[in-house]
Amino acid sequence: MTRIAIALTPDYADWEIALLTAVARSFLDVEIVFASPDGALVTSMGGLRVMPDCAYAGLDPERFEALVIPGGMSWEKGTAPDLAPLVHAFRNRRKLVAGICAAASALAGTGILNDVAHTGNALLAHQAVPGYAGSALYRDQPRAVSEDGVVTAPGTAPFTFTVEILKALDLWTPEAEAEMAGFGREF
Repeated sequence: MTRIAIALTPDYADWEIALLTAVARSFLDVEIVFASPDGALVTSMGGLRVMPDCAYAGLDPERFEALVIPGGMSWEKGTAPDLAPLVHAFRNRRKLVAGICAAASALAGTGILNDVAHTGNALLAHQAVPGYAGSALYRDQPRAVSEDGVVTAPGTAPFTFTVEILKALDLWTPEAEAEMAGFGREF
């Protein structure tokens, strides 16, 4: 069974992972494990209160295929936890790492975007983070980017973020595509 770890932060953007978690869990039989910095309850930007399954320290990369980080307001507020050790633990074991919105900029700060094509909310947001040297590989586009086990997306792209994660995990099945098809036609 595929297992995805979701690293929540205080004030995380709940909608950015909602489609991924619903489709993966309900239609693809993926186990989703939610974690917070210390295992305590977190509240999303929208007021959704989540009691996680564990703390970040409980996320053993050997037991998961992916680490997914939603964006949110904690980076803007200066209250975001340091995700670098967790990101590097997953990346060092060649596990998929995915970040959307402000979490893509957090990934930039870990250095893992310095050698892969990526996107996010804005190049300037990445450049403002110490440790980022991947400007030449930044793709200014409204859709998610996936390369070499790293998926990034602007906050306005939760649909393609979900699709690229499912593809990277070999879960982009006809059933997944059928379930997702309607969401890509909204506009």
